[in-house]
Amino acid sequence: MANTKAERARSAAQSASNNEYVRRLIEDDELRDSIRTAYDSARNAYGRVSGDKKPAKKLMDDKKVHRELREAAENLREASDRLRGREKKSSGIGKLLVIAVAGAALALVLSEDLRKTVLDKLFGAEEEFEYTSTTVPGANVNGN
Repeated sequence: MANTKAERARSAAQSASNNEYVRRLIEDDELRDSIRTAYDSARNAYGRVSGDKKPAKKLMDDKKVHRELREAAENLREASDRLRGREKKSSGIGKLLVIAVAGAALALVLSEDLRKTVLDKLFGAEEEFEYTSTTVPGANVNGN
């Protein structure tokens, strides 16, 4: 009987060592860190909500709970991607660029002074002039 338990344990160990997910979990430090951080964040959020008399209100209103849950979700997403073998897509530079362009466009739309300054830089300063008429008021066009 001990022989069959040992054989089953050996078979389970062999099966685990052949499983790519188990191998990634053992070898990938960042994957384990993401899982650990997600767990810690979720535990902290749970601790903040569970200690309150009105947990639903705390869940909806507490910014720290929101931050902890967001961090847990981001870390779980990162761990899931790493476990599947997906590489991290970007370092956030693309998102930062989109936010910067959107902010600049919004600033141009909302600020007339900024808009004038940008247009002057792009197309040159607008010429200011005063119009004075050379005709005499009430004079007839035919010369009468």
